[in-house]
Order: sequence, then C-alpha cells, then structure tokens
Amino acid sequence: MRDQNVDRGNETLTDFLLLGLFPELPYISILITSILLLYVVAVTGNATLILLIWRYPRLHTPMYILLSHLSLIDLALISTTVPKMAITFFSGKRNISKVACGTQIFFFFALGGGECLLLTMMSYDCYVAICNPLRYSVLMSPRICLQMALVSWGGGALNSLINTIYTMHFSFCGSREIHHFFCEMPAVLKLSCKDTSLYEMVVSGICIVFVLLPLGLIMSSYMLIFLTVLHMNSPAGRRKAVVTCSSHLAAVSLYYGPALIIYMTPHSFHTSEQDEILSLINTIFTPILNPLIYSLRNKEVLAALRKLISRGFVLRWKRAAPTAAETLTHRTGEEPHFQTWDPRSKCLPPKAFSWP
Repeated sequence: MRDQNVDRGNETLTDFLLLGLFPELPYISILITSILLLYVVAVTGNATLILLIWRYPRLHTPMYILLSHLSLIDLALISTTVPKMAITFFSGKRNISKVACGTQIFFFFALGGGECLLLTMMSYDCYVAICNPLRYSVLMSPRICLQMALVSWGGGALNSLINTIYTMHFSFCGSREIHHFFCEMPAVLKLSCKDTSLYEMVVSGICIVFVLLPLGLIMSSYMLIFLTVLHMNSPAGRRKAVVTCSSHLAAVSLYYGPALIIYMTPHSFHTSEQDEILSLINTIFTPILNPLIYSLRNKEVLAALRKLISRGFVLRWKRAAPTAAETLTHRTGEEPHFQTWDPRSKCLPPKAFSWP
C-alpha cells in the first residue's frame, strides 16, 4: 500500500499505473523470481538456436531460416514485457508514461502480428516440402524465403503502428490503473472516457485478418499435408513428414489458442486475471517452448548443437594443454631448434625439433 501511495505521488497527469502480475497474490516475489529464471532460459534457448542456424551452412535452408526469424521474434517479444515487469515489481515504481506505454503496445503487437504471419509462412514451407517436393527449390528459393520474412516483419509493424496510434489518441480520465503487468491494448482501452465499442469492432476485424485468416491457411495446409501423407507408401516417409510438421503444429496451438481467447471473444467473457494468465502463456511460455519443440525432435539441430559443444570443449582443451615444445622448454629451460625437410629428398625426415 505504501508503494502505491508513493507511485501516486510521483506520477504525472499523463502517467499510467501498472498494477503488476496478480497484485493480490501472496508470495508474489517467488513467482516473479521464477519468471525471471524462465526469461533467462528463453533468451538462452532462442539465442542458441539463432547461433546454430547462422553458424552452420547445413542449416541454411528455408525452414531453418524462417525458424531463426521465429526465434528472433520470440526473443524480442519476451524482452518487451518481462524486464519492465521485474523492474516495476522490485523498484516499487509502478508508473509508466504514456509514451512508454504506447511504445510497449507497438512492439508487443508488431511482434505478435509478425509471429502470426511467420507461422503461416512456415506452414506453407511444410506444405511445399511434403506435397510438392520436386518444385521445392523453386517455390522456396532464398529470395522467396527472404520476402516471406520481410512480409512477416513489415505486416506486423504496419498493423501495430495503426492500432497503437488509434489506441493512444483516446483521452483517458478517472482511474489510470492498468490491471495488467504490461500495457496491453484491451486493458488500456478500459480506461478511456469515450465509447470504444466501434474501435473494438475494428480490432476484431483486424484480428480476423491477422489471426483467423492465417489460422485458416495453416489448417488448410495441414489438411492437404495429411491427405498426402495418407497416400505415401513408405513408412519412413510418413514418419519423417509427421516429425517435420508435428513440431510446427505444437507451436501454432500454443500461440493461437490464447490469442483467440483474448482478442476474438468479448471482454465480458473473461476477467483481468484470466487475461494475465493467457498473456503469460503467449509472452513467456511460448518463447521458452519453441526452441525445445523445434530442437529436441530435430536431428539436424541436435547434431549442430553437439558439434558446437564439442568444439567448445576442444578449444578449452587446446588452451589448457601445453604443446610438446612448451613442455620440453619448461623442463630444460632452452628453446628447441626446428628443422625443415624437403619431401623430395630420399633421406628420412628429421625429428620435429632438436636440442643444441
């Protein structure tokens, strides 16, 4: 209570007040600390996956290039909300300026919309790889793959820019307490003095374009994939197709489920606490689980990870273990004299080094 009074005393007329994650929950510090640990795990996992994909040429294929963009989006998405939530909780300063709130809304929607589009592109990649493999190199060329990534980033940013500008142009009066742990658009709209029902209908229309339409395309792709798999004669081919697409379906279900409930159902159907739980799944658990989903069942990623770890151990061993010359120099106190040998001569090669 004292911290909230301090916040109200320090905030300006344009500031909002973030109530944080489950403010009435006892022992909330344990939950926040756990989320910070999960944040570290998510950053490590996604950064490692990006490093593996860009480090090893064998992973420079359209599927893995799109996967690297997905990891980059997840890395930015979780960094948009969790650090601010932790700073707000541990510092006790819950106020956030209108500009900072608008910035958080922009990045959250840009990254969320980009992920929706990118998951659709990845489903198309699976469809071409399984249903039309002979034309895969043409339909999923490096140029087309780059265009897909740019459309995902650009489409998400454009949609977010329009929504952010329109959301923040509303006048806010009365209570400025946001019942959430970050500036989410539905929670901010509840504070507006004006009637926002028309705008909420527009948002629902936009969600149809960025949520339902991509989801419909993903489901259509997987129906065609399923029909193709049924007609495969090779059990090995069926198994490979299932492994390739099951990880993507898991990521789609994990991301689209909460998004449909938050943005495609009336706000009266779910409480603020339920919104926070669904937002936790979208912003924290999805970025954590995506690297695990795509790597644990993928032999190529696991092989690249083993190679990276083994190279790290080899480099450490080389730095720690002295060479033969260094060992002998340490024992005798004299530098060895290296000799050269002409391989065209018929004489036997000399020793690697000799001593004076």
